[in-house]
Amino acid sequence: MNEVITRSRPAKVAPGERLRVAVIGTGHVGLITCTSLAAVGHDVVGNDADRDKIDLLTSGRMPFYEPDVAELLDVCLADGRLRFTGDTSDAVSGADVVFICVGTPPRASGKANLVAVEQAARQVARAATGPLVIAEKSTVPAGTAERVQRTLWLERPELAASIDVVSNPEFLREGRALEDSLEPDRILVGASTQRAFDVMQRLYRPFVERGVRLIETNIATAELAKHACNVFLAMKISYANALARICERADGDVTAIVEVMGADPRIGPEFLGAGLGYGGYCFPKDLVAFERLAADLGYELPLLSAVAKINDDAVDAALHKLRDALWNLEDKRVALLGLAFKPGTDDVRFSPALALAQNLLEEGATVVGYDPYAAANAVRECPGLELADDPYDAARGAHCVVLSTGWPEFRELDLAKMAEIVSFPILVDARNFLEPEEVVSAGFTHYQMGRPTIHPPPRHERG
Repeated sequence: MNEVITRSRPAKVAPGERLRVAVIGTGHVGLITCTSLAAVGHDVVGNDADRDKIDLLTSGRMPFYEPDVAELLDVCLADGRLRFTGDTSDAVSGADVVFICVGTPPRASGKANLVAVEQAARQVARAATGPLVIAEKSTVPAGTAERVQRTLWLERPELAASIDVVSNPEFLREGRALEDSLEPDRILVGASTQRAFDVMQRLYRPFVERGVRLIETNIATAELAKHACNVFLAMKISYANALARICERADGDVTAIVEVMGADPRIGPEFLGAGLGYGGYCFPKDLVAFERLAADLGYELPLLSAVAKINDDAVDAALHKLRDALWNLEDKRVALLGLAFKPGTDDVRFSPALALAQNLLEEGATVVGYDPYAAANAVRECPGLELADDPYDAARGAHCVVLSTGWPEFRELDLAKMAEIVSFPILVDARNFLEPEEVVSAGFTHYQMGRPTIHPPPRHERG
């Protein structure tokens, strides 16, 4: 069995502690919730309105890529602790806990669109057969639980008093979601009754017995905490990119600076990598949603607009390096190594790599991309993009190679081979991912983010 699963799976619940759990929504968050809770012995039913997805999951196939989840899905299906259904009543009937894991996409205003949350709440209310706990897992603004509770009173006034709504936000990283779920650094539950806390304590007892901290708060605090965490991490990334812009003007080295910063335990090294900026579904939408929530509460938070602008500027900075390297971008061929917004996922939503690709296409360049998992999603998102079968196919004849996503396999590239097949030996490391000495010794001019450009020695001087 996979090392992540065998190392991280907590002991199973005792038979008397087993709960029946329904999960509404089987996207990234919902499916990870299904598999991790089934893995510790709870009886879990995943529900989704997408019948094709239900058919896929029932047959043990994944609708998206996330490391190690497919193997645990097979284990849980075989154990009989996990099944999937397109019928909400089937999922909810007899449940002790129902998780709402539906999407909360941004509206044009930036506020979270909570229509799917309301619809899920109404469906659960209609299907409920007795007392239960409804747990918000989706990222929602403060006050959502109150609205869900109000929906329950409108739909099932005779049953609403026996249904508790809690906030139990997820803290999952795409690419490491299963590890984060099986071995979390904390579990947060916001509730308003001891009855609800008791149920959630029982649900998570296998994790707590292994030493995981269970933090209990009121509901509003838990709802705010998820946004607060994501916004702060986005802010760290943007701060590193702002430092990179300063270093480029002052001949500094941003990687050395953030190493010094990260050595301070009050700061820590995580999320201080300068590059193309953050992407994905969560950070961009949560940043704007939190700013809009603050404004609705009468508090202006201009810091968050600055964080978003710095993030957008990171792509512009990479584009500027390409213009510097190639002069005119018209009729140039650019190879992008990496299309997902980060390694470990096939998710291309708000991917900085695709934002860069789109800018290059608009300036008349031909863009050829390679990604080990996200290629199909990328070309749907960016139709003008050409796809390559491997990194060398992408680089062949290119006037510039851009490392745009830090997939581990790119550390194993034969850079000397790549330098021989490009038209111009220019490499823009937009993630500061490769060792400069290796890039330059292979014959490339090496552009980096927040670090000086390095030119190779004349060919006769190379080792």
